[in-house]
Amino acid sequence: MRFTVTTWNINSVRLRIDSVLRFLDAAKPDVLCLQETKCPDDAFPLKALRGSGYENVAFAGQKGYNGVAILSRFPLITRCVMPFCERADARHISAVLGPEAGKAAGIALHDFYVPAGGDIPDRTLNPKFAHKLDFLAELRAWGGKRVAGPAILVGDLNVAPLEHDVWSHKQLLDVVSHTPVETEALETLRGEADWIDTARLLTPEPEKIYTWWSYRSPDWQAANKGRRLDHAWVSPDLKDTVRKVEVFRDARGWEKPSDHAPVTLTLEL
Repeated sequence: MRFTVTTWNINSVRLRIDSVLRFLDAAKPDVLCLQETKCPDDAFPLKALRGSGYENVAFAGQKGYNGVAILSRFPLITRCVMPFCERADARHISAVLGPEAGKAAGIALHDFYVPAGGDIPDRTLNPKFAHKLDFLAELRAWGGKRVAGPAILVGDLNVAPLEHDVWSHKQLLDVVSHTPVETEALETLRGEADWIDTARLLTPEPEKIYTWWSYRSPDWQAANKGRRLDHAWVSPDLKDTVRKVEVFRDARGWEKPSDHAPVTLTLEL
């Protein structure tokens, strides 16, 4: 059974609902996990998304920022939202695929939006950076305690952990998202919980992989100064099922785009 799950920081689901529907029509993933929906629950565009064939939707949002959602062709059971850093920030949502999903049944899906961390990589000078590091520390503690069984973790983790996950390792070492304290934190929490980084499983370094290109670039395609901030991890029992990880770069060039591109993981279950 071919199973696909896409992660996409949409940067406002209402502003970019046409792009979401366009992507769903073009790519038809089994599951789409969104981050930064920037939408309170009572304004979430549920009708439009269900009309596109995704009847099973779980979401957690708030006005103006953050927000996560899971859209699925399969039933979703045991939905959960975890708070981090004692904040109800709508930065995590999870669900388990129901038995009607066939071979995919029982897989736990986790959708995360890790804090960006502001511009100054110093926790004493920048509360946003301190929050990011604290969030990663709590994610590390959770990752080591997660329930055994098949699981997928996706989302905008806001860290480009490896040298070739950024356009210039040397120039970005003191830039938030690629500083050593962040990259070490992310790789440590991933390794301790035995999560498999599927993109690098299939495409090892030194090949470059980017999922995000800044709005600040006047010609993002020509400059191609990207970072790999969006990730798809699987538990060890799913490692042998990983077949493809694809960055849908075209979406970055659509009208009024998100600065992130969708990333689709394909498993053969």
